Formats: sequence, C-alpha cells, structure tokens
Amino acid sequence: MSSLPTGWTQAQVGDLVILNPKNDAHDCTLVGFVPMSRLGVDYRSPVSYEPRRWSDIKKGYTHFADGDVLLAKITPCFENGKAGLASNLPNGLGAGSTEYFVSRPRDGVLHARYLLGFLKTETFLRDGALQMTGSVGHKRVPKEYLLETEIPLAPLNEQKRIADKLDAVLARVEACCDRLDRIPAILKRFRQSVLAAATSGDLTQEWRVDQGIVPDSWTEFRLEEVCTKITDGEHISPALTSSGVPLVSAKDVRESGVDFSDTKFVSSDFSSVSRRRCNPELDDVLVVSRGATVGRTCLITSDREFCLMGSVLLFKPTVDVVNPRYLAAFLRSPLGFERLTGASGASAQSAIYIRDTKNLLISLPPKAEQTEIVRRVESLFAYADRLEARYAAARAQVERLTPATLAKAFRGELVPQDPSDEPASALLARIRAQRGEQTAGRPRCGQKGLMISETPL
Repeated sequence: MSSLPTGWTQAQVGDLVILNPKNDAHDCTLVGFVPMSRLGVDYRSPVSYEPRRWSDIKKGYTHFADGDVLLAKITPCFENGKAGLASNLPNGLGAGSTEYFVSRPRDGVLHARYLLGFLKTETFLRDGALQMTGSVGHKRVPKEYLLETEIPLAPLNEQKRIADKLDAVLARVEACCDRLDRIPAILKRFRQSVLAAATSGDLTQEWRVDQGIVPDSWTEFRLEEVCTKITDGEHISPALTSSGVPLVSAKDVRESGVDFSDTKFVSSDFSSVSRRRCNPELDDVLVVSRGATVGRTCLITSDREFCLMGSVLLFKPTVDVVNPRYLAAFLRSPLGFERLTGASGASAQSAIYIRDTKNLLISLPPKAEQTEIVRRVESLFAYADRLEARYAAARAQVERLTPATLAKAFRGELVPQDPSDEPASALLARIRAQRGEQTAGRPRCGQKGLMISETPL
C-alpha cells in the first residue's frame, strides 16, 4: 500500500465488477456475435462482431453488452492477451464464446478501459498462466484468479486520464510498429532488384564501359553446359540415427545457406553409399525441388559433410566457366526463379524435375564480370543485412514499449496525480454501501441505463 501513489488503493477485481452478467431481449433483436477469432490481442484492438438475432445465440454462449470487458480464459488465447472492450454492438448487446470471462465494471467505481489495460499487463498474464488448470491444450484460468487478483485502483478521474493517455501513447506505438513492419518487404524488394540488375547486366553497365568490354559479351548457356553434375537426393527415407551425418531436406535450405540446426541424421555407412551419387560440397548450389518453398536456392558455404533428400536438387558448377556465387545469384533472381519454376510448370505442380533443369538457360557474362557482379551483389546484400539487423533491434525495443507503458500506468507514473480527485478508498466505501441495492445485471428493456430496440433481421 505504501508504494502506491496518494489517493490510490488496492482492491480485488471481484469487488469492482459483475462477472458474467446476463442479457435480456426479445428474440428478434439484432445483436452482435463475437467468436474468439474476433477478439484482439492489442490494447486498442476493437471487438468486432457478426450480426445475429438474439434467438440464435441467447443460449449456449456468454452474454455481454456495450461497456463490458471480455477476457479469454483458455490457453493459448489468455497468454496471448486476447481481451477487449465491447462497444458499438447492435442495440448494445452481444454474445460469444463460452471461453470468455465478461467483467461489467460497477458504475462510478471502475472505468472499463482502465480495467482492460490492467488485464493486458505482463504481470497479470504471467501470474494467470501459472494458475491455469485442466488438460494440455484445454487449460483455463480459474475465475477465482480473476476475481481475487488485486488491482492498483486509482481515483476515478485519474483512471480516465490514464486510459486516455494509454490510448494516445499506444496509438503512436502501433503507428511506429506499422511503419517498421514495412521494412522487411522493402528489403526483400531491394534484394530482388539487386539480383534483377545483376543478371540483366544493368548492375555492371558502367563497369563494362570502364573495362572496354563490348555490350554483347553475355552468352546464354544451358544449365547442364555449366555444371559437372545435376542430381538430387534420396527418394526413399533412410533409417535415421540419433546422431551422425546430417540429412538435409527442403526445410533446411535457406537463402543464406544450409541450416543444420534442425536436421535429422543418418549413419556414416549410409552416407558413404548415398554420397557416391549425390555428394554436396562447398560451393555447390542447392535448389528446393518441391513443396511450399519450391525454387528456393542457396550456395553451400560450409565444408561439413551431409546427405540430401530428394526434395533438393544439387548443381555442381564448372568453375572454369561459371562462378558458383554468380550461378546461385542467377537462380535466386526473378529471371532465374521464373525459369526454374516454369521449366517444370512448378507453379501448378509445386515440383522441379532434373530433366527439365538441364535445358534451363543461364545468362552468362565473362568470368571477370561475374566476379564483379558477385562483389557488388554481396556488398549491397551486406548493406541490406545491416539494415535488417537495425530493424530487428528497433522492433524489439518497440515491442517493449507497450508492456512498459502499461506497467507505468499501474504504478501511477503515466499521468500526474490531482489532489482534488476523490480517493479510491472512497470508491470502495461506496461499493460496500451500494452492494445491497444493486442487482446482478444491467436494467432490462425500458429501464434507465439500457435501451433495447427491436430490430428484426
């Protein structure tokens, strides 16, 4: 208590809300239906709805009304922070998932947006996750946790100022996230533009002039003419071992190289046999031949021994003719990807076949220009990588702003206190005085406080 600002107090949520109230309306009344998918995870996410007749959803669902706070109680929705403020529902009424706790703040004591902010705090979500009960995949937060949790209760006027400040600050945080989240797509387009310029000759146009190289020095070769081997990996799943030689499949092929962090393993004996036909080595090029990432290409940058599955094609460049890094860049470019996936109709079949890749045309400049292209591409990609790292750091910092802001709000550090505000202790005294007079729900149709019109579908 001593750590709270002047005029604040601690109160159990159950003393400040009516839990899971019931609605009453004519069957033909138009209301809002809110399944779990329409409940957001951000503080400012609106609660969207599907219009339904009250007769269709009055039974078997949780009831709520405008001004109520919805909280998902089941895993993983609770941990993800699914909660929202019901507002602008048809005729002010709604119903939805039975996996909601619905809290109706008591009038003159608790602002709904203030309660919503508290339900979004890291502390509330972390402690609630520890209290969950039930079987795996169906764990739920007990209602006792919600009702008995103590909330730092600010004076009513200050609650409103805090909620208004949260709206303003978190709106700016969301806008910042939106702008930051455009960066990965921009960087992807940048890399693709670099590769397109590299494989069309635009990237080294001035370089050719400086070198005195004629513009028509590029030649097209069939892929089998610039490779000593074109093959793929194993077509039958081999016996696996707990350790040994990595078995690389399509999921392990990344644009940056082979990812060995989650590979399966085969024995050394199997590897010896497999690698007689398909022996991936440093500076070979790999291409995913089927599946969701068909056409993804990478250069082998490690001399680690491994085996391939049949979902990956292997190209061994003839180094006297083609720079392996240029070949990888060409196949990753928009032109190369189009030719790869178009060779076997991969857009429809999600597959690339060895026989078709052999005749795939490669636009090939002289070796000196290949080297220059590789140098420029790698330099520009390194620049993009640095920007991407800065984006990731900035995004991580921005992601901390929302929980940090919410934590400040409930420490009384977000807005200044006003000594003239009625202290929160007086709000609790008012609850005790009024509790015997209040009913468990809101007024019905025609009573003060809630008007229900009959709007047939």
